[in-house]
Amino acid sequence: MTRLFKLNPGQIEANRLLGKSARHILLRGGSRSGKTFVLLRAIVIRALRVGATRHGVFRYHLTSLRASVLMDTFPAVMRLCFPGVQYRFDRQDSVIVFPNQSSIFFGGLDDAERTEKILGLEFSTVYLNEASQISFGARNMLLTRLAQKSDLIVREYIDANPPTMDHWLYSLFELQVDPKSGEPLTTPEMYATMILNPEFNRENLSFDYLEQLEALPERERRRFLLGEYQTTVDCALWHMDKIRRLPAIDALNRADAARKMRRIIVAIDPSGASGPDDVRSDEIGIIVCGLDSDGNGHVLEDASIKEGPAGWAARALKAFDDWGAERLVAEKNFGGALVEATIRSIRGHAPVKMVSAARGKVARAEPVAAIYELGRVFHHGRFHALEDQLCRFSASGYQGARSPDRADALVWGLSTLMLETQTSTTWGPSLNFAR
Repeated sequence: MTRLFKLNPGQIEANRLLGKSARHILLRGGSRSGKTFVLLRAIVIRALRVGATRHGVFRYHLTSLRASVLMDTFPAVMRLCFPGVQYRFDRQDSVIVFPNQSSIFFGGLDDAERTEKILGLEFSTVYLNEASQISFGARNMLLTRLAQKSDLIVREYIDANPPTMDHWLYSLFELQVDPKSGEPLTTPEMYATMILNPEFNRENLSFDYLEQLEALPERERRRFLLGEYQTTVDCALWHMDKIRRLPAIDALNRADAARKMRRIIVAIDPSGASGPDDVRSDEIGIIVCGLDSDGNGHVLEDASIKEGPAGWAARALKAFDDWGAERLVAEKNFGGALVEATIRSIRGHAPVKMVSAARGKVARAEPVAAIYELGRVFHHGRFHALEDQLCRFSASGYQGARSPDRADALVWGLSTLMLETQTSTTWGPSLNFAR
């Protein structure tokens, strides 16, 4: 019996997105997640639905487009999704022609002669394959060719392994601003994006391939496995591939990990959030940090949350209990005594130490970043949101859109454990990097 072809779960969701009203659609994500397949399938459906329409698939290098898309993915789409449909392949011009006279043109943007040929055509669909390699100017040139009059709504399809955050894709689809002027898009409802990662396509990938992606250096892993944009901060204090890691800790081995620590504290960076639906306020950073017998720092858990005072205080105290921590450390600048009072309203004798931000964020962060450079801090697992904030710190300031709540809590925690000069032997020997 012939096995019926099924889209993977991510492709099914992408297919729903393609059927909505947006005219500019980006599928971004990891390697071999099925992005190209589902977009080519959508183009063939459009071409077969309305005759005499023209559709274009573009990549920077024509040779790469031919090898990976025209000669590989496209035949697979036709074989699996349209087994009874005949088509003619014009090899010289890289054009597919269907019986209803609709056509799909495959073009490269790395040659002036090819570009001139594109400028002489009009399309109902333009598809930018691996758009991280395509300039904003080249993309806009293609949009001028999205002008064929037919019963189809003209559409732009894009796929990409996410590039860095200074790429035009991030500005246009994630920030929804014009990449050149920085002005908000006049029709943001016409732009849509979703993530499509290899995990969705596990059924069609070998276990070894996914293991290879998992083993990539952290920067490449986040791009090709998790489909995340990469930060581009000049003079960044932290770099993703420099963060030292140990295995993640779960509830079953938490006690064993805690016993290896000489000290454990829970650091809190409060905000004015009134609850989880408070879109104006930042999260409350809650980071569990430890110090081992060799004087190395450990990031054990990120318990950050957006909740009202009672909610975040309960979360911090739960982390305190789970890890058997010695105290909670919280910044008093935001809310002053209110922070301590909130914690004590739940547990009257909780050991709370309030710290004051006498210096700016960067001045506080730099000594902690220096400890990372010395290889003296270990992350137990991957803390994506926290690490993204760390990598946005630079010598000129924090480069994120919101407050670095998680990173601030980490700085308070590791500063308390590793940088402060203490007079009591309870605190152990000081590394005193601050002097």
